[in-house]
Amino acid sequence: MGLGWDYAGPDEAYTEMAALMPSLENISWERVTREDSVTYPSDAPDRPGNEIVFSESFPTASGRGKMTPAAVISPAETPDAEYPMVLTTGRQLEHWHTGAMTRRSEILDSLEPEAVANMNGDDMRRLGLGPGDMIRVATRRGTIELKVRLDGAIPPGMLFVPFCYAEAPANFLTNPQLDPIGKIPEFKYCAARVERAGGAIEAAE
Repeated sequence: MGLGWDYAGPDEAYTEMAALMPSLENISWERVTREDSVTYPSDAPDRPGNEIVFSESFPTASGRGKMTPAAVISPAETPDAEYPMVLTTGRQLEHWHTGAMTRRSEILDSLEPEAVANMNGDDMRRLGLGPGDMIRVATRRGTIELKVRLDGAIPPGMLFVPFCYAEAPANFLTNPQLDPIGKIPEFKYCAARVERAGGAIEAAE
């Protein structure tokens, strides 16, 4: 683009970036390399970063944030007798988004090498499943097969599937229904059914 992007290393690129970003004030490249990581914003070069970004005020003329009430709209598809669970999708710590880059990293892929569905222990016991069992997740749009993982953070009646695995593409299952305001597909909520791979099992109540 005609710019002089002739950097000797990441330190020079970071220094230029920090000069243009107020959020990186007091966080030099030398400090990042010395401390390994620094949470922004930081009030001084010798003070730790703040855990809360806007602890005193917001970056507005009044210093106040603007709160706007919103009417909650029900999901386009809710659980029923045929598809009694809720499927939600998202990212993993090790794999960003679709995994196009992170799954090419040998280290990251060795940490999370295969597709899993996270499920609450109550649902797993009711369905006769153990950690590592192969399951089939079905919605009105298709099915995928992957291993089940016990996860106490997942509420009963819900399962979480990362969408970074091409061998178990979670977004084949999600609902393409658009949000009426934001026009965003409803990827985070749809009705689903869980079966043991190779044969049906009793659906969750």
